[in-house]
Amino acid sequence: MIETFIVQPGHFIDLHQRPTDYVEPDLKKKYGKKRMKKNRDAIAQLQDQFYAHDRYSMLLVFQALDAAGKDSTVKHVLQKVRPQGIRFRDFMPPSEEELQQDYLWRVHKYAPRRGIINIFHRSYYEDVTASRVHPEFILKQQLPNIHETADIKDRLWNERYRQINDFETMLTENGTIILKFFLHVSLEQQSRRFLKRMRREDKHWKFSEKDIEEQQFREEYLNVYEKAINHTSTDLAPWYIIPADRKWYMRYLVSEIILQRMKSLDLAYPGLSLSSNQDIEAIRETLKRKIDRDK
Repeated sequence: MIETFIVQPGHFIDLHQRPTDYVEPDLKKKYGKKRMKKNRDAIAQLQDQFYAHDRYSMLLVFQALDAAGKDSTVKHVLQKVRPQGIRFRDFMPPSEEELQQDYLWRVHKYAPRRGIINIFHRSYYEDVTASRVHPEFILKQQLPNIHETADIKDRLWNERYRQINDFETMLTENGTIILKFFLHVSLEQQSRRFLKRMRREDKHWKFSEKDIEEQQFREEYLNVYEKAINHTSTDLAPWYIIPADRKWYMRYLVSEIILQRMKSLDLAYPGLSLSSNQDIEAIRETLKRKIDRDK
C-alpha cells in the first residue's frame, strides 16, 4: 500500500495527476483513526528503543502548501513520543547571520543526533520551492554573479538539487533515516480551512492574509514542488506524496510509513553494563539489603 505514495527515483511524477482526496478502498474513517492511534502507540514504544539503541537518528521533513495539515499531522502522529526523544524545528525566513552563510548551514545545525527524531516543519526545500516562486529571496543571499532576478537560471536550481542530494546522502550514510512528506491538498480544501480559521476564535491566530495572497501562486508552487520532488527523491531519502484533503487518512498514512520504517531497523536495547569491575550479583544483593533495611 505504501508503495503507491512513494516517488521512485527516476520515475517523474505529475502532481496535477496525483489525487488529493484518495482513500484506500474499504477503509472507513472510524477504522482508519483507530489504526492511526495504534500506530502512534507503537511508534512511541519503538522510539524508546530507538533512543536507547543510540545508533540511528531520524529526520522527518514536512512540506506543503498552506493549510495542508503539517501541524496537526505532527501533533496527532507523534504526540506519544517522550519529549527527550523528539525535536521540532520550524524554518522561518533566514536571519541576517544565516544569509551570510550557504543555505544549508542553518539546517545542518539542527540535524538530529543519535536516538532522536527531528521534525522539520518546512525545511531547506524552501530554497528550491518558495525561493523559485519568489526569486527576490535569492537576491538577499548575495550570490556571485547574481545581481537581479534575470540572472537566476535553471543552473542554480539544478546545482541545489545536487547539493541537497549530497547533503542527504551524507546524513543517511552516518545513520540518519530521512522520510520526506509532501502533503498534497486541493484548492477547495485549502480554501475551506482558511474559512475555518476565520470563523473560529481558537483558529484566528493561524490565519494570515499572506496565505490568501499566496493562493494566486498555487500553480507555480505545484510546478516547483514537482521539479524538486522529481530531482531529490532517492532510495536513501524518498519523497512520499500524501493526499491531504481528508486529514484522518493523511495522519494514518504518515503513521504507517514512519512505523514501518522504524520496524525495519535492527533495534535492540543495550545490555546491562557497569563502569566498574563490581559483580552484578553483588550490586543486586546490596540493593536488596537497602530495601529490607527501610521496611
